[in-house]
Amino acid sequence: MKYFIYTRKSTDSEERQVLSIEAQLAELKEFAAKEKLEIVASLCEAQTAKEPGRMKFAEMLSFLESGKADGILSWHPDRLARNSIDGGQIIYLLDTGKILDLKFPTHWFENTPQGKFMLNIAFGQSKYYVDNLAENIKRGHRAKLRKGIWPSFAPLGYVNNHRMRDIDVDTEKAPLVRKGFELYSTKKYTLKQIAKIWKDLGLRSYEGNVLSVSCVQRILKSTSYYGIFKFNGETYQGSHEPLISKKLFEQCQEVMTDRGHIMTRKSENYFPFRGLLTCGECGCAITAETQKGHNYYRCTKKKIACSQKYVREELLTEQVKSFLQKVSLPSQDTEKVLRELDKDEQKAKSDNQVVLQNFKSEVVSIDTKLDKLLSAYLDEIVSAGEYAVQKNKLFSHKVELNEEISEIENGSVSWLEPARAWVKSLNQAEKLLESGDKSEMTTFLKQIGSNHILIDKSFSFSPKNEYKSAAERSEAAVSGLKNSTWRRGRDSNPRFL
Repeated sequence: MKYFIYTRKSTDSEERQVLSIEAQLAELKEFAAKEKLEIVASLCEAQTAKEPGRMKFAEMLSFLESGKADGILSWHPDRLARNSIDGGQIIYLLDTGKILDLKFPTHWFENTPQGKFMLNIAFGQSKYYVDNLAENIKRGHRAKLRKGIWPSFAPLGYVNNHRMRDIDVDTEKAPLVRKGFELYSTKKYTLKQIAKIWKDLGLRSYEGNVLSVSCVQRILKSTSYYGIFKFNGETYQGSHEPLISKKLFEQCQEVMTDRGHIMTRKSENYFPFRGLLTCGECGCAITAETQKGHNYYRCTKKKIACSQKYVREELLTEQVKSFLQKVSLPSQDTEKVLRELDKDEQKAKSDNQVVLQNFKSEVVSIDTKLDKLLSAYLDEIVSAGEYAVQKNKLFSHKVELNEEISEIENGSVSWLEPARAWVKSLNQAEKLLESGDKSEMTTFLKQIGSNHILIDKSFSFSPKNEYKSAAERSEAAVSGLKNSTWRRGRDSNPRFL
């Protein structure tokens, strides 16, 4: 009888194979010589037998059906089939006489009812091994996820720790990834500019590729960097060390939502307020042009007929400066306020121990709620969709609490840094008035408010509450109201903070 030699290995890495194709061929040729078997051809392929569809295997069965050989020589039945369809084909060809014999160095087979029964068992064991292996892998995945262990290849800024089966911070790439988040949160950089900065800093993917803009966006939108990740639609709290705070992540999402990217234009003329304003009458963008040596801003009038007229840049600048005047704080007064905040910080640290215990109790409460939510889901009291939503909310709040706890334990007071940043931004308004940098004025206005409108040659916008309050207090001081707060040129009262 004539035989085909069939060898196979799965597509896994070489070190995980029981026997390589070369080793199988050597063993089978030695066995064929010993048994004096006539070999027609050797067919080899590197593909899993878990599912049907192997090309070489199908080709071999076709040759057997056409009578080019009578039997198959393989290392073990599991090399031929690990699924019911391929195993059934082999049995059927034996039943119909298209295959007369099967030879295995490690397994006995005889073409009799008992032999085919034993072959069926061998194929069944092979399928059971694959099915059980898949289930074990899924169970291992679930166990890792319950512990918050990252389940796959590490995101950029981390490296896989194969010994601990977790991910560690990549000491080289992590600072660069963090810097990208920090720069983008300032609203001064586009996704394309962040990509270029990372390229110039030498940040590459783990395959060595330059990061595309879409890849940069995926990174900046990934919650895994502050400690929460999603897998198969479910949220998990990661055990890995966060690269950024949740607060910084949310700032980046606000920037991405607000404008996605900053529009830049190449032009001989420079118009600092273009891209900031919209028309208060029709809602179109405000563009600019130069006439007789002066910059003029006007509505593009692309939607409907609009009656708004041109506005000279000088008039706009005076209106912007008028608002900056209201919220500006001289350097001398800034130092006084910051000194008072330092005193408040010392007092707050002693009071924070009570707050710390409350936060820790709330974290324990959230863990209890998560356990109850899981029980309700397993008992089919809540749906899978509702379970995922509630779990995500609880995890998100838990991350915020843990960040607050970390800040207190590290000696910081959460409200003081925003207060200091606000006071320094008021001093920045003072410096902008001194420098007259219109481009920086535009950036500052975008950071402190929204809905920048130009109508009837008047500029207005919606400042954030703290800046609105500062402007109103300043106007009250100008009006001579009693109990007024600090004012330019006057002594400040830092306690109003």
